[in-house]
Amino acid sequence: MKRLFAALLAAACALPAMARDDRPGVFDYYVMSLSWSPEYCAGRGGGDPAQCATGRQLGFVLHGLWPQYERGYPESCGRSRISNGLRDQYESLYPSPKLLFHEWNKHGSCSGLQPQDYLALSARLRDSLKLPAAFARPQQPVRVTPGQFEDAFHKANPWLARDSVLPVCGSGGRFLREARVCFSKDGKSRSCSQEAIAYSQKSCGQADFLMKNVR
Repeated sequence: MKRLFAALLAAACALPAMARDDRPGVFDYYVMSLSWSPEYCAGRGGGDPAQCATGRQLGFVLHGLWPQYERGYPESCGRSRISNGLRDQYESLYPSPKLLFHEWNKHGSCSGLQPQDYLALSARLRDSLKLPAAFARPQQPVRVTPGQFEDAFHKANPWLARDSVLPVCGSGGRFLREARVCFSKDGKSRSCSQEAIAYSQKSCGQADFLMKNVR
């Protein structure tokens, strides 16, 4: 009986690992994460001059393009590296080269694409999204509800699918931390997964939230 219990316990512990594949190209959709710089820089990002130096006045910046499962996500799927030449070619895509390398190693390596193609797709999807005028580089804080936030993006980008843009908040739902935009594997707008929607609703659980102004 003890042996049977031990075997069942071992099998149960193995289930989470079995649920994740971590093979390049094996995933369901992409999340494009756009970090809200004023919130990042007000916290631990304050020591990141590339994104937070006085006068930079950055708003939304690309955090990363993340392969996702409908539940969970793969990470660190390969060993290929980004060359210095490719880093220089895409130096304006991310706030810093350090973030570019990190995002490729953790997320881009799971896309099944070569580094050049992954960065080109990241740039294309980022550039395809028009920021609502009120969210571009606000000089004063902006208070919005989650619904107003999503509606503003859809008004500026009528081609976006329903539930394809989600706010993510910090500090107990008080401040915007990032926007997450969902795309199919071939780069078309699609609804985010139910898991992603639930995470957004939990993180931005108050009636509204504040978008800090740029500095």
